[in-house]
Amino acid sequence: MDKPGSPTEFFDFLISHAQDNPDDTQLPSLNQLSARLGVSVARLREQLEVAKAMGLVEVRPRTGIKRLPYSFAPAVWQSLVYAINLDHRNFEVFANLRKQVELAYWHEAASVLTASDLSELQALVSQAYEKLSGTPIRIPHDEHRQLHLSIYGRLDNPFVLGILEAYWDAYEAIGLSLYTDLTYLQDVWGYHKKMVDAICDGRLDSGYQALAEHTDLLRYRTI
Repeated sequence: MDKPGSPTEFFDFLISHAQDNPDDTQLPSLNQLSARLGVSVARLREQLEVAKAMGLVEVRPRTGIKRLPYSFAPAVWQSLVYAINLDHRNFEVFANLRKQVELAYWHEAASVLTASDLSELQALVSQAYEKLSGTPIRIPHDEHRQLHLSIYGRLDNPFVLGILEAYWDAYEAIGLSLYTDLTYLQDVWGYHKKMVDAICDGRLDSGYQALAEHTDLLRYRTI
């Protein structure tokens, strides 16, 4: 089947290379590609910068150009950060999209988690409560992000994961990972515990309800 209109010579080569050499991530140098494709180095360099911004390749001095595993998150983030800087209310719109995505994929994601995954989720809840009850109190933001991403981590869907990862990057960028009142944090982690307990007990509908109520809490945060 023909490729649906990839935009540049470098992208065309990148797609062909991934299809023909799935286990070989090393790419030729720009000079080699220029000779092979009949395209100037300057043009290829411009295209390479776009590919880097989209998270498709990495470039290092000693290792050269390497193709990365596909991730949707970098492309989403590039667009999202622009949108948020235009108007901070765009974060609220994107947060609602994230909420709907999590709800839509909750049952599928939770049903494929392994026993090891469940132990990790329980450990994250315990770590969060330790931070909240400590002196001084510490914000369990890393645990918050990791818990949500771990619940959906077994999905074979890079687009869902890309949206969720970009959401958390934006959440941090606009300062929502910084301190809020203790009551809010306790409410958040109360819902997290309900979600994790429900998954562990096989009560996915109860976990879904806890997730829905939990994501509504963001409305009470000031951006």
